[in-house]
Amino acid sequence: MPRSVIFDIGETLVRDDRYWAGWADWLDIPAHTMSALVGAVVAQGRDNANAIRLAKPGTDVAAEWAAREAAGRGEVLAEPDLYDDVRPALAALRAAGLWVGIAGNQTVRAAELLRALDLPCDALATSGEWGVAKPHPAFFERVARWAPGPPSDIVYVGDHPANDLAPAAAAGLRTAHLRRGPYGHLWADSPEVAAADWRVDSLTELAAALTC
Repeated sequence: MPRSVIFDIGETLVRDDRYWAGWADWLDIPAHTMSALVGAVVAQGRDNANAIRLAKPGTDVAAEWAAREAAGRGEVLAEPDLYDDVRPALAALRAAGLWVGIAGNQTVRAAELLRALDLPCDALATSGEWGVAKPHPAFFERVARWAPGPPSDIVYVGDHPANDLAPAAAAGLRTAHLRRGPYGHLWADSPEVAAADWRVDSLTELAAALTC
């Protein structure tokens, strides 16, 4: 049994519905259009921030984020944004004696909002706090130093083959692919997913596999 399990955030623990609906509202375009653009860039293997630039060419995403925050329409993360299996799965892993961490590509503000949810985990961090984002190797080197145990005893769980699985494996971590969200479904047959130590459709399934 592994010693530590680290979870990605977006579309692993947290639904992105409200995130993209917020962008659609801010850019004054239909939510369906925004979703379709996200799907298009996912299929192209591009960062999903490109969907914002397609919706509004020339957009400085960071500047738009700042404008949204200033207008009181910035980041929101609340209990309804969590997938239903998050709390029971994390609690089951901790009850089995595993160290549970959460680390993903999110802002400093997202970290504050997630901590306010009081999730059953031992530690939580975001790329905004660490100053390095996935898939940069330094992010996973940080994960390996952060979590208890040698890299071979640490599992990184995520939906994105290129951002999560491949760089985590390159850092010596074990990996679990969650078939959830656009990336998780579209790239489920990728070589990175095929090489994962576990491939699951829910966090409940993962918790059972890691604690049996």
